[in-house]
Parts: sequence; structure tokens; C-alpha cells
Amino acid sequence: MDQATDNSPKYDERPWGSFTVLDEGAGFKVKRIEVLAGKRLSYQKHARRAEHWFVVSGAAKVTLDGKEIFRNAGEAIDIPVGAAHRVENPGAERLVFIEVQQGDYLGEDDIVRLQDDFGR
Repeated sequence: MDQATDNSPKYDERPWGSFTVLDEGAGFKVKRIEVLAGKRLSYQKHARRAEHWFVVSGAAKVTLDGKEIFRNAGEAIDIPVGAAHRVENPGAERLVFIEVQQGDYLGEDDIVRLQDDFGR
């Protein structure tokens, strides 16, 4: 992939934890996401990608279009294009999940933040 057109980091630390890009290609990206105990990502939506989350360890509290859904290790959830969503770690151990993004554009700038704990 041309670095001039892809400015997404392979590993990035965030106030809530970190992510690592494991693989990417035309129309898809796979990330390993770690969420620290008691932290949550922004409530957000994407115009050009859907996401599939598979919980590897810990517990996830997912808010999907205003509905709270809980997922444990070995369980998954699908986030449709345009759906408002957030993942939160309500437990004491680190939440680790694999995110598979699918769409025609997968840049980090395809995020509309509806609410954010970190003022972004």
C-alpha cells in the first residue's frame, strides 16, 4: 500500500488503550484492540465501513444505536455502516478484541464522534 495515501498507524496508543493493525488490503482492515479496565472509546459512527468485533479476552459492553449489549470472550457483534456505536470495558481485566473493518474507505478520519470522554 502506498504510504502517501495511507497515513494510518500500525500501532497507536490512545487514552483508552491501544490498537495494532494486523492485516489490511483492498476493502478490509484487521485490528487488535485493547481497552483498559473502566475505559471506553468514543460514541461514534462511520460513513464508509462496517465492523465485526470478536472478543478474545475480558468482557465488552457495546452500545449500538442506543442499545446496550454485552459480549464475553468467544462472542462477536456486527456494527453496520452508519450505526452509532461504542465499546466499553466494564471489568477489572483488560478487554481484547479483534476488529474486522470492511468498506471502500478505512482511514482513521472516517469517524464522526457523537460523544467522547477525552475531548477529541
